[in-house]
Amino acid sequence: MASSTVTSSQPNRPPRPNLAFRHLRGQRSPAEFAAAIRRAALAIGEQVSCDARYIGRVEAGEIRCPNYAYERVFLHMFPGRTLTDLGFAPRSSVRGRRARDTEDAPLTLTTNPANATSETSGACEPYETQNPYDPHHPHDTYEESDVLRRAFMTGGATVAAASLGPVGLALDAAAAQRPVRRAGTSDAGALEEAVRRIRLLDDRHGADGLYRRAAAPLRTAYALLDAGTTRQTTADRLYSGAGELAISVGWLAHDSGRFDDARSHYAEALATARMTGDPALEAHAFCNTAFLARDAGRPREAVRAAQAAQRVARPVGSARLMSLLALREAGGWAGLADRVGCEQALARAQALFDRGPSDDDPEWMSFYGEAELEGLEAQCWSTLGDWPRAARHARRAAELQDPHFTRNIALYTAELADDLARGGRPDEAAVAGMRVLDLLEEVQSSRIQTMLAATARVLSPHRRASGVSAFLERHASLPRTV
Repeated sequence: MASSTVTSSQPNRPPRPNLAFRHLRGQRSPAEFAAAIRRAALAIGEQVSCDARYIGRVEAGEIRCPNYAYERVFLHMFPGRTLTDLGFAPRSSVRGRRARDTEDAPLTLTTNPANATSETSGACEPYETQNPYDPHHPHDTYEESDVLRRAFMTGGATVAAASLGPVGLALDAAAAQRPVRRAGTSDAGALEEAVRRIRLLDDRHGADGLYRRAAAPLRTAYALLDAGTTRQTTADRLYSGAGELAISVGWLAHDSGRFDDARSHYAEALATARMTGDPALEAHAFCNTAFLARDAGRPREAVRAAQAAQRVARPVGSARLMSLLALREAGGWAGLADRVGCEQALARAQALFDRGPSDDDPEWMSFYGEAELEGLEAQCWSTLGDWPRAARHARRAAELQDPHFTRNIALYTAELADDLARGGRPDEAAVAGMRVLDLLEEVQSSRIQTMLAATARVLSPHRRASGVSAFLERHASLPRTV
């Protein structure tokens, strides 16, 4: 991986802070306000990847006009107000300007302007990365149409996989042969948005339909690093984004059973983190490496990777991150059949979790709440063979999980079904198994299918128990993954 070349550049005219939006946030932290926006989006059937950083960019005036999904959410949250009332510029003021060939122009546009609908032409880009005061920055960018965006979010795993094309990071064959210009801020923004979209799709649909499609954005991310940039801040964003994308793609490989591929992607992310001195990225890479080692039957490696993650994560200042890493360590101790070590790590994880969220929590940890804490503890007790205790935690995890995380609901319920089956409660296990089968119509995850197959084998001698025969017959009718 080539290093990024950084030179000085002319300063841009600073954006004007959005004081109206800041006033609406009130006493809430940026992270709390972002969570409220995500909840409001779900209430009206929208999906937005809002986080504390997005709130900060809006309040700083970097985002003059939200995209159409955010606009609908904001107007739902603040009825009777217009975008102007919320401190945004009229959409007409940021539309229709011609793009120039500049350093900050996107590497490629994956939506053809000639085919754009009236809504997409000249609209703000999906994560509004442009600086409106930069005279050399393109404003004629293209947001995918409402039809495509809704299909991307709700059309099932097959459509979701196909939708990874419009992340702004696809290189066609001809472009790959041409000299690559330096990367700019819009490329960094597109890279960060690609990571968010992959995570969102995985939350809803699971990894199996996404992994191969996600490899192309990752190749482009490293091409951007090779191209270099003129600003250190942009270079830092590119390296961080490429590392996070490598972890996301590695997780898709991990969750779909491609352990060797996952290990390679995590190692790439770890190398990127160490090369740039990014402790948050390094901790994330070690975190996933520990999880992979546990699943691959290398529990001692899982413990060592989790402990390494905790060492590098301390400067980040996130108690929730340290809590998750303690859970990764607990999983390794469980795999080593060390009940005392596991219990000690679980106690640390709970104590750290109880300190609550903070603005220092990494963006990628949006999945980590009480439900995930319960789910990971359930896995520990299951590994130790304490089936009743594992079932209690798995049931609580499924009950607590946000409906948005469809894949995790399926995972926790599959864990519950297996714990109940092994704990001698076949009728309840069959009921939970049926719920997982219902969710598999939306989720494609080899991990969950493997778990359910193991549960079916345990239940096979109990066909006469209530509901077991129906579950086994329905499970047997599932299409087999290759």
